Amino acid sequence: MTTPITATEIHLASRPHGVPTLANFSTVDTELPDPGPGEMLVRNLVMSVDPYMRGRMSDRKSYTAPYEVGKVMDGGAIGEVLVANTERFKPGDVVLHSRGWRSHAVLPAAQAAKLDPDAAPLTTYLGVLGMPGLTAYAGLLRIAEFRPGDVVFVSGAAGAVGSVVGQLARLKGAKRVIGSAGSAAKVRHLLDNLGFDAAFNYKDGPVAEQLAAAAPDGIDVYFDNVGGEHLEAAIGAANLHGRIAICGLISQYSATEPPPGPRNMFQVLAQRLTIRGFLVGDHSDLREQFVAEVAPLVKSGKLRYEETIVEGLANAPQAFLDLLAGRNTGKMLVRL
Repeated sequence: MTTPITATEIHLASRPHGVPTLANFSTVDTELPDPGPGEMLVRNLVMSVDPYMRGRMSDRKSYTAPYEVGKVMDGGAIGEVLVANTERFKPGDVVLHSRGWRSHAVLPAAQAAKLDPDAAPLTTYLGVLGMPGLTAYAGLLRIAEFRPGDVVFVSGAAGAVGSVVGQLARLKGAKRVIGSAGSAAKVRHLLDNLGFDAAFNYKDGPVAEQLAAAAPDGIDVYFDNVGGEHLEAAIGAANLHGRIAICGLISQYSATEPPPGPRNMFQVLAQRLTIRGFLVGDHSDLREQFVAEVAPLVKSGKLRYEETIVEGLANAPQAFLDLLAGRNTGKMLVRL
């Protein structure tokens, strides 16, 4: 490059104790090196914020390395190639990669995937046709072993993952699909727009009582995005040989003390339940099948998706905090 590129980056300024605040982030301008052999310079167009990022802000053992204090964060992003020292890409190509939280990135070409802007809206590759959609697909079909006729309960049902889980279950022949969400507007969205058979606001009363009213004959599958009270309620409502897929535990991510476990674990034995946690990265072999099956559903409008889009990289930290507080409907994205 003849002119150095200065990237604006969002760094982890400090590790949060409890719920993160804007003080845990800092904005830094950094001069980027020239791309080396096999590398390219990308200008980011849109980036993702996701609940798992809260875990990476803490310095504790987990399934992925924590963010480093004083260093740029990362996550899913879509960008335009500006400079390419590789035969795989050329300037103008649009790519999916993992160097979000910054305006520009230099990265190995092997760590990016080319996208077709005409095949689907670009933002869907970070949402319904991306990691959240595959999470829903793998969790419902492989982990929870969904079968037609099942009664399915989804927590965090208005989010990027939960909304796809509920719709897939309905399209594949669920007897009844129930969702929980955190506002009356989200409950209406689940019922009126996404085809859920029942939905409730978990803030309106005990989850166990509301779930019992929505599923008087019990549930066969629980897709857990929340943990805590929701997991205990689902265990209590589970039918014989019920299956529970643990995808996320957002209610516990910012807890400062270890949360109490479900108090009704005897039901796991009595009802012979299967409870299985999973990470989407372990199920990449399903990606081609997932896209082939779900992309036509999205294109036809049979499977709907929502996006909450925040403008400007400077607003990415607030977008992330809003995500953790449940202020989004569908996928939370930041457009740079």
